[in-house]
Amino acid sequence: MAIRPEDLPTDAAALTEMVLALDAENEKLRAMVATFKDMAFGKRSERLAVIVSEQFPLELGDLATDVTASVPANDDAPAVKPAGKPRKKARRNIGALPKHLPRCEQVLEPDTTACPCCQGRLHKIGEDVSEVLDFIPAILRVLRTILPKYACRGCTDGVVQAKVLPRLIESGMASTALVSHVVVSKFAWYLPLYRQVQILAGQGVRLDRATLAGWVKRAAWWLKGLYELQLRTIQAAPRLFCDETPMPVLDPGRRRTRTCQFWAHAMDDRPWGGPSPPAVAYVFADGRGTDKIAGQLPGFSGILQVDGYAAYKALARGRGDTIRLAFCLAHARRKFVEVYKSTQSPFAREVIERLQAVYAIEAEIRGTSAEQRLAVRRTRTAPLMEALKARLTAMVGQLFSQSKLTEAINYALNHWNGLTLFLGDGRVEVDTNTVERSMRPIAMGRRNSLFSGSEGGAESWAILASIVNTAKLHELDPQAYLADVLERIVSGQTKSHQLHELLAWNWKAARDRNARAAA
Repeated sequence: MAIRPEDLPTDAAALTEMVLALDAENEKLRAMVATFKDMAFGKRSERLAVIVSEQFPLELGDLATDVTASVPANDDAPAVKPAGKPRKKARRNIGALPKHLPRCEQVLEPDTTACPCCQGRLHKIGEDVSEVLDFIPAILRVLRTILPKYACRGCTDGVVQAKVLPRLIESGMASTALVSHVVVSKFAWYLPLYRQVQILAGQGVRLDRATLAGWVKRAAWWLKGLYELQLRTIQAAPRLFCDETPMPVLDPGRRRTRTCQFWAHAMDDRPWGGPSPPAVAYVFADGRGTDKIAGQLPGFSGILQVDGYAAYKALARGRGDTIRLAFCLAHARRKFVEVYKSTQSPFAREVIERLQAVYAIEAEIRGTSAEQRLAVRRTRTAPLMEALKARLTAMVGQLFSQSKLTEAINYALNHWNGLTLFLGDGRVEVDTNTVERSMRPIAMGRRNSLFSGSEGGAESWAILASIVNTAKLHELDPQAYLADVLERIVSGQTKSHQLHELLAWNWKAARDRNARAAA
């Protein structure tokens, strides 16, 4: 609403206060407009990056990631390499071909082996060998299962025949390998079912998308027990990462989608050599309230590494001292980056640089034991964080209460205990990168598929994405892993009380043991 002249105060102090308030509001609106312009019109690689050359040396990996804005990750590299520490070589493949791949040789003989001078026979004196990586497109075939019948000529009965093998889809037309391929293509490589139908049609096999959806649903039904075991294993860890992201679900009655949620529970002790292997399990829910996360973690006690969402705080308050919240330092830093992008605030840049020094120390101690990490953090990182808190406290009183910079400072100060929990426990990470990286597959799948067709489809999505993406965390071929797991479960080779053998990390260990024994 426009301000009329008669509404203006006559008192100079009141008028000054009004001008300052309007100026602060304008600054906030200008920052919002700059952010929206950057997201809408900026180059794709710069949407989450600080668009100034001075910021590039800070190497804010989370802001340069080419993913959707809802699930950013914040991997950081040190701004300055530690003195005396050799620089690691870049992980590039410039022509080294894996030795385990089969070699198919083709020999190219010259047109003639007769000497051009005397016409005598030429003798082989050597050879030149070169290798290139070749590709054979996927081959569709029909797998025929024949069950011969045997009977005795001297008897009237007693026909002998092998038992029919259990099948993933009884009376269906798809083998376990084909169903696994469909599942992995969708949940590991983000290829929607309608595109897979088109690919199959190009190979002369015409199927309906609903048929593939039925295969996916059946695979999820067989894997539900393994998924629940994986989820319980993750939630039994003393330190748990948790995050949530929207999942649109089709609502046929209203002819639109309604927003539900995927919650991700993750564990990973690799940064300090702990016992918990990398794993993630997604849980579908129709909301993101405190009751949803409380229902998912009924008996959890330990450290919960999360962002500043209020549901986690309410959960911790309701559980007393059984849950400690470790907040994400990258989320706090991101707020100052947003301020710097829109206002070029020198103080915001100062905070970013101070936090980058903390990340540089974390890069140095990554991979060491929890005790070593704790010792370094107490001697080197704690003074940096104390100095940062003093600067934030001193600055917040000098700023207008509604400015974006004040909001960023207040967020950091209000979450300070959780942001600095890593200073007292070497197992705790400084941010929630572990779970945010695991949210990327959900975001990519959502981007390509747009929505889930039903709540049942969303639950199947959660089950299969958990199994497949945990296999990827262990650098397994998800196709080979999923096909073998399904074959073992369907055939009854692995009983329900033996499902722990099929968890990705146990399956990989058993495979490696068998490979060493065979060698």
